[in-house]
Amino acid sequence: MNKNSKKGQKEKRHRKVRAKIYGTEGRPRLCVFRSNKHIYAQVINDEKGFTLVSASDLEIKDLKKDNKKIDLAQKVGELIAKKAKDKRIEAVVFDRGGFRYHGRVKILAEEARKQGLQF
Repeated sequence: MNKNSKKGQKEKRHRKVRAKIYGTEGRPRLCVFRSNKHIYAQVINDEKGFTLVSASDLEIKDLKKDNKKIDLAQKVGELIAKKAKDKRIEAVVFDRGGFRYHGRVKILAEEARKQGLQF
């Protein structure tokens, strides 16, 4: 992968973030991925190596047609926090996945915080 391409730069940023962030059983990692069309979030226990909870805008089919991507990111943040609370997960470590902390990534994180998930 070319380090100067956009994809290469994103992967480099993501590796730097992941070197510092590690999800444990007591405080799993909330990982966010966004594509041009969709946004996904997972709560991952890195010690055991599996996903505890996941949510995406694909689960919100009834709202998808009329809403903007920002609105869908807000709904995904709300959904991931609700699912995490149901599994008794109170605190997480936020992994922005190499994306800048603004726009849809920031809105998802802020909505998860509003719903009671601690970062």
